[in-house]
Amino acid sequence: MKELKPRIHDDRNGLDYVLCVDYYIPALTLDDTDDRPIGKYGRMHREYLKEHRPAFYNGLILSCQLHTYLADLNEQATERCERIVQQMKEAEGVTEKLKMQNPMYWVQCMNSIRNRAEEIINHEMIYC
Repeated sequence: MKELKPRIHDDRNGLDYVLCVDYYIPALTLDDTDDRPIGKYGRMHREYLKEHRPAFYNGLILSCQLHTYLADLNEQATERCERIVQQMKEAEGVTEKLKMQNPMYWVQCMNSIRNRAEEIINHEMIYC
C-alpha cells in the first residue's frame, strides 16, 4: 500500500491539506491580525448580513475578511453619526449655553438628535 504524505499543497487553489487518518483535510487558519472591536454598528450589520445577505456573509467569512469589514463599517458609522449629531446641534441651536440654562430641555433635544442620527446611519449604512 502506498504511503500517504502527512501534508500536501494544491497549486490549483493554493491550499495546504493535512492528513487525518485516511483523508486530507484543508489546513485553514484565521487571520487574527485585526484586533479592532466591531462595536454596535458592526454587530447590527453582521446580523443583517446573516439574515438578508447570507451569500455575501459567507463569502466574507471564507475569505477571512468579516472582522475587518465589520470593524471598518463600525468606525465609519460612528464617525458619520458624530458628524451628523454635531451638524444637527448647530442647525437647531443646541449649545452649552442651553445646557446651563435648561438642562432637561437640552437632554430632550440631544436624545432627539441622537435618535434621528442613528436612524439615518441605520438606513444608509447598516440595513442596506
